[in-house]
Amino acid sequence: MSELEAGFLMAKVLLVDDRQDNLIALEAMLQGLPVEPVAVSSGEAALKRLLVDDFAVILMDAQMPGLDGFETAGHIKRRERTRHIPIIFLTAADRDARLALRGYAAGAVDYLTKPFDPWVLRAKVAIFVDLWVKTQQLRQQAQQWARLSGAAQDAVRLLEEPGLDNVERAREALRAALPHDPEPLTRRTR
Repeated sequence: MSELEAGFLMAKVLLVDDRQDNLIALEAMLQGLPVEPVAVSSGEAALKRLLVDDFAVILMDAQMPGLDGFETAGHIKRRERTRHIPIIFLTAADRDARLALRGYAAGAVDYLTKPFDPWVLRAKVAIFVDLWVKTQQLRQQAQQWARLSGAAQDAVRLLEEPGLDNVERAREALRAALPHDPEPLTRRTR
């Protein structure tokens, strides 16, 4: 049974900063939220991590050695698998409007200048995590609907064929597609 089927889904938040003390501070700010923070120290490491994990949101330092946050965001937004992940840039740079515009142009949904209010960051992360969880739930419901629809079509096809055992086969096809064995279905078809 998956986390989602169990009614619990832990969203991952990717933290990208070249300074270990900033990563520790970000993890501390996210404590108590239903998230699993994943910390990496470079844009290159972030891109590698995005190959194997799904994330609800990315918190990324804009200015890092090597691939900076803007270049990393450009790579993220070019990949089909990751282009939908919201990016919040965090920077210690002064409030230069050109840097903020560069961040938005790179695909950021927000741009916060350090020091920022931890409660504001938590609220923003919580919103994106909530949206991610709802999206995952909708995906699962769509998959379940497709299974049920296919099972219903199979059941109708079986019922249209002659033979008494087809009723039981149709019932089993429907039962197998449902997430649980529904008692009302059994009562109605007897």
